[in-house]
Amino acid sequence: MAQGNKRPAILVLADGSVYRGWSFGAKGTVVGEVVFNTGMTGYQEVLTDPSYRGQIVTFTYPELGNTGVNSEDEESARPQVKGAIARNVTYRPSNWRSTQSLPDYLQQWNIPGIYGIDTRALTRQIRSLGAINGGISTEILDSDKLLLQVQQAPSMAGLNLVKEVTTKEVYEWSETTESNWEFATATKTKTYTVVAIDFGVKKNILRRLASYGCKVIVVPANSSIEDILAHNPDGIFLSNGPGDPAAVTEGIALSKELLKLKKPTFGICMGHQILGLSLGAETFKLKFGHRGLNQPAGLQQKQVEITSQNHGFAIASESLGADVEITHLNLNDKTVAGLQHKTLPFFSVQYHPEASPGPHDADYLFDKFVNLMANQ
Repeated sequence: MAQGNKRPAILVLADGSVYRGWSFGAKGTVVGEVVFNTGMTGYQEVLTDPSYRGQIVTFTYPELGNTGVNSEDEESARPQVKGAIARNVTYRPSNWRSTQSLPDYLQQWNIPGIYGIDTRALTRQIRSLGAINGGISTEILDSDKLLLQVQQAPSMAGLNLVKEVTTKEVYEWSETTESNWEFATATKTKTYTVVAIDFGVKKNILRRLASYGCKVIVVPANSSIEDILAHNPDGIFLSNGPGDPAAVTEGIALSKELLKLKKPTFGICMGHQILGLSLGAETFKLKFGHRGLNQPAGLQQKQVEITSQNHGFAIASESLGADVEITHLNLNDKTVAGLQHKTLPFFSVQYHPEASPGPHDADYLFDKFVNLMANQ
C-alpha cells in the first residue's frame, strides 16, 4: 500500500544513471555499493546481515514489507545495510508476528530507502556493469550533485569493514533454533567448545552450532591466539562478514596461527575466504556477486544443494595448493563454493548452511564439524 504523502527520492549510480522514485524509511543521503538480492522472502534477515555492511541492497522481488518486521528474524542487533531499493513497499503489513512496518523500522534506524523504480531494469544494469557504487537521497535531488558524492566513495575492493561489525566483548551463545529444524543427527556424546571468530557473524549460525550441542564462545576478530587458547577450544569457527577478505589482515594472521593448532576448523562465507587465504590461496572480486536463496552448489557429494549465498568475492581456484581440494562449486559460474584440506580437519563453504533465510540442504555441514571434533 502506498504512503499518503509521498516524498521524492533519487538513486544515482557511479556511471551517471539516474532513477527517480519515492522515499521510504529515513530521510537523508547515503552512498554505498549497489547490489541485488534475488530472494523472495527473508528481507529482514538480509537487512540485518552484517555481510551487507556498506551496501545498498536492491530487492528483485517486487513486493517488500508485506509481513512487517519482528525481533525474532534479526540476524544482528540492528539493520546493517546503507540503504534499500524496492519496487513496491507495504506500509500496513499483515502477519501475526509483525510488531512494526518495514518503513517505520528503517526510519527508526535512520536508513533511507527508495521505491517506485524499475528494479528489473536496475538489476539488469548491475548484471551488465557489475556491482557499482551509488547513492540514495531525499535531500539532493540534483543528480549531478549526488553523482559527485558517489564518485568520491571508495570501492568495496580493498575495504576492511570487519572492524565495524565484530563484537567488542567476548560472550557465550546458548540460544538454539526451533526444534522442528533438528532433522540431522549430530554426535552429542559430550559438549564441544567452539570458539567463533566474529567477522560479522549471523545469529542463526550461532543457533545452529548451539543446536548441535556446542558450547559457543564468540570472540572479536582482533583476538590474539592466547585469548582463544584461554577457552581451551575443541574447534574453531570462522564466521561470515563484510568487505574484501584480503583486507582483513589481522584475521588472516590469526587464522594462520590457529591452523598450526590442527584443531577442527569450519569457515562460512568470509570465513571460507579467510581460511583459503590462510592456506596460501588468493581471492578476487566477482562481477556482481551471488546474493539469493536458490544458488546451486555441488561436486563431491554427487548431488546438487540449493543454497543461500551472499558474497561479492571468491577464492581463485588456480591459487589453491596441492594439499587443498575443492569440495563444492557454484554450478552457475563454476566458482569455488567449498574446500577442505586433504589431511587436516579444515573445511569451509562459500554459502550459508544455516540459511535464514533459505533452504536447509547443507545443514549436514554442522554435523560434519561436530564429528570432526569428536574424532579429534
